[in-house]
Amino acid sequence: MVDFNVTEIIVQLIGGLALFLYGMNVMGEGLQKSAGDKMKSIIESLTRNRIMAVLVGTVVTAIIQSSSATTVMVVGLVNAGIMNLTQSVGIIMGADIGTTITAQLVSINLTALAPFSIALGVVINLSTKNPKIKKYAEILIGFGILFMGMDIMKGACKPLRSYEPFTNLLTRFGSGSGIDTFLAIGTGFLVTAVIQSSSATTGIMIALAGAGLLNIESAFPVLLGANIGTCVTALLSSIGTKRVAKRAAIMHLTIKVIGTTIFAIFLSGITVSVVQMMSSSPERQIAWAHTLFNVVNTMILLPFAPLLVKFVMKVLPQQSSPEEKDYTLALDDRILGTPYIALEQVKNEITVMGDLAVKSFHTAMDGFLDSNPDNVTKVNRYEEKINLMEEEILEYLVKMSNSAVSGDQREMIDTLFNSVNDIERLGDHAENIAELTTYKIKHQLKFSSEANVELREIYEVAKEALDIAIANIKNEDQAEASKVVEIEQRIDELEEALRKKHIRRLSDGICQAKSGVIFLDLINNIERVGDHAMNIAEIHLLDA
Repeated sequence: MVDFNVTEIIVQLIGGLALFLYGMNVMGEGLQKSAGDKMKSIIESLTRNRIMAVLVGTVVTAIIQSSSATTVMVVGLVNAGIMNLTQSVGIIMGADIGTTITAQLVSINLTALAPFSIALGVVINLSTKNPKIKKYAEILIGFGILFMGMDIMKGACKPLRSYEPFTNLLTRFGSGSGIDTFLAIGTGFLVTAVIQSSSATTGIMIALAGAGLLNIESAFPVLLGANIGTCVTALLSSIGTKRVAKRAAIMHLTIKVIGTTIFAIFLSGITVSVVQMMSSSPERQIAWAHTLFNVVNTMILLPFAPLLVKFVMKVLPQQSSPEEKDYTLALDDRILGTPYIALEQVKNEITVMGDLAVKSFHTAMDGFLDSNPDNVTKVNRYEEKINLMEEEILEYLVKMSNSAVSGDQREMIDTLFNSVNDIERLGDHAENIAELTTYKIKHQLKFSSEANVELREIYEVAKEALDIAIANIKNEDQAEASKVVEIEQRIDELEEALRKKHIRRLSDGICQAKSGVIFLDLINNIERVGDHAMNIAEIHLLDA
């Protein structure tokens, strides 16, 4: 006969879990905001050194309190080309270590401090308008709510001690048999896949341990399953991304499955014995087991990172064409919550758009000089892609401007808006030149050798300005931006000089009238290309 209200227990468990997740989210956001653009510099410090990559992943996850969020961020960074697949291995392993800090925190009974932490956070939040101080208030409030949620879950679990079917199930999890171990791993996987947080699953286990229902022998295989379940978030986040980003998500799953297999077969008993020596508290034992699994798994698999990359490349080989690889948009809404990373992503995409506009300009000019109609077709294709990229990048920038960004970040967003518009105009001028090419071919217009030399001269100068300006969108080098301004002045002077020379040739009857009109129209388009290159450079010159 059950002497407790099942509905009440379920409601309390769900309510406690909701508070736990909300508190973890609020605390993580507060820590993230406090870190600010330091997060960007932390990630930028990543080198090819695998150990450094692990440290970066650990620190970033310790700041944002979620390995799933870090892994989703990694998927976005790989998708945007900011990080390669090999670098992502260390970051993902480090994220798995960093997330265990949450388990260590909640395994310490700090419930008595929760009301004080919330009260202090609310007082600070209401008594100041300083955004920096408000961030610390969020951390305190989130910390308190998290522990209140843990306390509610522990209280809800206590009546279950008298319910034999439940206690027998938990006991079976630790029996050591293959079927029971598989059942326990599957339970941990399913719970984490639904909740989308291994920290929450670990929190539930710690609550059960605190209520006297779960020992480390039964908890450890469930913990292994939770570590696999956390991969679901990254796998979902990779839907609709580039192939290389999908590989990063599969990499995370591969690391967890291999680690779980090794521990379930060979290291389970050793791990349980070690954590029992480390602490007599069931809650602390679960937290330490979570940490040990991820640290040891990293130590085992990190030396084999190149092999892991090769394996994932075999599972998901490259199939897209080079053109799709170069110009497929990598903008990812899932990292809008980390504006400093989203800004890097969007700058990378604007640079890709700029490279495409430069390629279109070069193709248009080569087509004109060589009277090649195939280049006209290519330019029209490039223009379609440029327009598509402009639309999607501007839409992404609007989303960014409506999110929680700092004043400096908002200024950068405004700068990028202007850069996108200038790049789109570059594509338009390339299309204008392609139309002039069509007219030239149709009417079989000829240009003097002197005119062709002059066109190549102004084209080469404009090409230099454009190449530097586009590259500087990401580099933000003040000296390079100043160089573009100087080159643009040369383009203006050349355009004026060439205009006068050509008018003189027309007067002398050296060039046809129709050719003369096309020539003047062409150098005008080239001069306008120089203007847009200077606009891009000047904006980033002011921003630098």
